[in-house]
Amino acid sequence: MLRVVAREAAKRSRALQLQQQRFLNVHEYQGAQIMSEYGVNVPPGIPVFKADQVAGAAKKMADEAGEVVVKSQILAGGRGLGKFTNGLQGGVHICKADEAPGLASKMLGGTLVTKQTGPKGKPVNTLYIANKMKLKREMYFALLLDRKSAGPVMIGCSEGGTSIEDLAEKFPDKIVKIPIDIRTGITDEQAMQMVEGLKVQTDKKAAAEQIKGLYRLFVEKDCTMVEVNPLAETDKELVAADAKLGFDDNASFRQQDLFAMRDESQEDPREVAAAKYDLNYIGLDGSIGCMVNGAGLAMATMDIIKLRGGSPANFLDVGGNASEDQVVAAFKILTSDPQVKAILVNIFGGIMRCDVIASGIVNAAKQVGVKVPLIVRLEGTNVERGKEILRSSGMDLITASDLDDAAHKAVCSILPECDESSLKRKL
Repeated sequence: MLRVVAREAAKRSRALQLQQQRFLNVHEYQGAQIMSEYGVNVPPGIPVFKADQVAGAAKKMADEAGEVVVKSQILAGGRGLGKFTNGLQGGVHICKADEAPGLASKMLGGTLVTKQTGPKGKPVNTLYIANKMKLKREMYFALLLDRKSAGPVMIGCSEGGTSIEDLAEKFPDKIVKIPIDIRTGITDEQAMQMVEGLKVQTDKKAAAEQIKGLYRLFVEKDCTMVEVNPLAETDKELVAADAKLGFDDNASFRQQDLFAMRDESQEDPREVAAAKYDLNYIGLDGSIGCMVNGAGLAMATMDIIKLRGGSPANFLDVGGNASEDQVVAAFKILTSDPQVKAILVNIFGGIMRCDVIASGIVNAAKQVGVKVPLIVRLEGTNVERGKEILRSSGMDLITASDLDDAAHKAVCSILPECDESSLKRKL
């Protein structure tokens, strides 16, 4: 359970995840706005999108010492220890209010690289100018769905400010887990039990209301996770000092205002394009593009490419009932990736018909052009019709008899030392 929370909080490596991301993430300032709607205490702050907005926001947020916190807004953790590609160290800074505009000029429009962004980093299009709060204690609190109890579970720790894995290792006896019956919702007793587990020192009844407010947010906004780290305590009350909120994509039809907050500049543009056609796509760092029907077959295809000495450029599952338009869109995404040096199409026609895939391949080639080796393995429903479509297209194809043969030919097509006699192009 604790590993699941940490994995969600870290937003999981896409290369290891190998499945389409099924949740929306929002920026810190957006999360603060959402939490405040449910009566949750959040630090005062003002989002800024242009350099000329910084001075006014900093003046409003300055504390008694004239200091503010300037936070880069990206959908990745590790901002404080990150580094901008222009050389500026750190994505979160505490500075004097009159210094904020100069600092912001180096941050806005820049690219911040952290441990979670990968070497390419993420663009900083928004800064959050926040009040520097005096926090007495830091705790950890999270809500997520638990398969074991078939419902929401609250997780808390009286220590906070670091990852849940580190907390679980250092303070295993301080971890509190409370399953909640989704039919009855959170009770006053459960909220107070969490407050006691967090060792809250201020008004405990008010703290329990904060916990209940976070639960209402979790349920009513179709969250996959609400992680508040740290959940801090001032002299007077609890404050959600920083939070990560995830929302189920399946609920987008009833959370339209929420999903309008999606920042596509933080996402892989290939994945954004794939989502518009309901394709399951995850970009990787290899050189062999893959188009497969079925997640299991897709992962097996990637595994055997690695076994044969190659490296997959993506995970792409067109599903069991993809239309020709979806297949064309899939090819456009694959061919737009400059790192793709060959494309392997591996289709087992059960629900998906091989002739539909074949038509999509031909139409995609006509529309965008396929300038890299194209290896095709078709098997199943209407396979002969599919082969006939490919044969009559006049395209230069490399066909394969089975999955292992397809992987070998895909790898061989991009290696100059490979024996080209094994690349038969006749259907």
